Parts: sequence; structure tokens; C-alpha cells
Amino acid sequence: MVKYYCPYCNPKYQFEKQTEKGTLICGLCGEDLVKKPFIRLNQIIAFISVGSLLLPLIYTFIFLIKNQINLPKKNYQANINFMINIEDQLQKKLKIFFS
Repeated sequence: MVKYYCPYCNPKYQFEKQTEKGTLICGLCGEDLVKKPFIRLNQIIAFISVGSLLLPLIYTFIFLIKNQINLPKKNYQANINFMINIEDQLQKKLKIFFS
């Protein structure tokens, strides 16, 4: 259903009349009624601003949940090799220092 309104009268007291030609006029002032747009410009701006604030938050929560479900596998072999290499280097430096 298409809604019409009078831009000059209070919306509480408006009522529609139809002329003999078939156009709708305001029952109070007699002006032609204006069709209400389905989506107004301020609604579009509001959706964009709300989206720009909420999308990063939603994005963060999705990745938090995804990381909790798929925990990264730890490579223990690489950690052991790294520790062995550090110990070897430390022992070599200590031998040089104390010799």
C-alpha cells in the first residue's frame, strides 16, 4: 500500500479526500498529497553508519570463535630443535669465554 501525506498539516489530524479527477488531497487544507518514499536518504545514511560501527565487531567475534574451534597445531619438533641450537651456541660461547 502506498502511503500519502500532506507536508503542511499535522500527521495526527490528516485525512484523505479524492477529487473528481481521482487525485488525493488533504482533507484539512486541500493541498495535494505527497507519496512517502519507501527508503529515505537519512535511513540510508543511518544504515551505513551503523554498519560501519558493527561490522568490525562482528568480524572480530567471528574470528575469535573460529580460532577457538580450530586451534593451531604446535610444532613441538621445531621447538626442540630451536632449543638445542640455542644450547649449542651458548655452550660454544662459554667454552670460548672460559678458555
